[in-house]
Amino acid sequence: MFTGLIKEIGRIRGLRTTRGVVRLDVDAPQVAAGAKLGESIAVNGICLTVVAVKGRYFSVEAASETRRLTTFKNWRSGQMVHLEPALRAGDPLDGHLVQGHVDGTGKIKAIKKSGGSILMTVNLTADLARFLTPKGSVAVDGVSLTVDEGPFNDEFTVNLIPHTLQGTFFDKARSGQQVNLEMDVLVKAARTGTGRPGLNSIDNNNQTKPAASKPAGLTLERLLAKGFGRSAAKGRS
Repeated sequence: MFTGLIKEIGRIRGLRTTRGVVRLDVDAPQVAAGAKLGESIAVNGICLTVVAVKGRYFSVEAASETRRLTTFKNWRSGQMVHLEPALRAGDPLDGHLVQGHVDGTGKIKAIKKSGGSILMTVNLTADLARFLTPKGSVAVDGVSLTVDEGPFNDEFTVNLIPHTLQGTFFDKARSGQQVNLEMDVLVKAARTGTGRPGLNSIDNNNQTKPAASKPAGLTLERLLAKGFGRSAAKGRS
């Protein structure tokens, strides 16, 4: 679990493919100093498992499904990436609940200056847009951001304040750039009527989670069918 608050901007040192799995080496002295084998790190919002740590570098691996559903397939050596280690017990939750399970990608439509801030508009598909809510949250390349007012059809806008621009690489964002999107897990649960996202998303083992075929809502009929309430009813006079 993550918060969408970036700890460090790393730089891709190299990528190499072995039997369909891509190994990514990242230069990030601050994150690498605290990284351990088997732990999770969100790289541009993708939850990936640490497979090696050496000095100021750490390595993660991604299977083909991860590359297919995210911007990973476009990454190159020298590219900057947002990094956030997984939460530990007792850590503050200052952003919003981010799983690192990317729901899909979007494309930056426009970048517009507004005082000291930047308004960034992102295009996305309708199946993702239905999980947007005014003043709700969305993770863009792993960064927790607040959605501006709707209505939402195929785009949304976020306001990047100076503090966010200083701690991310969004000050270098450009129109047409593809970004990873993770919709707010609480909104997904509320809109689908289940505790599941209702989308094909990725976990940190690079496995695709199938969308729920139908809501499994809690109803009185289902509780009674399972036997709940029968004992209490017998005890009443």
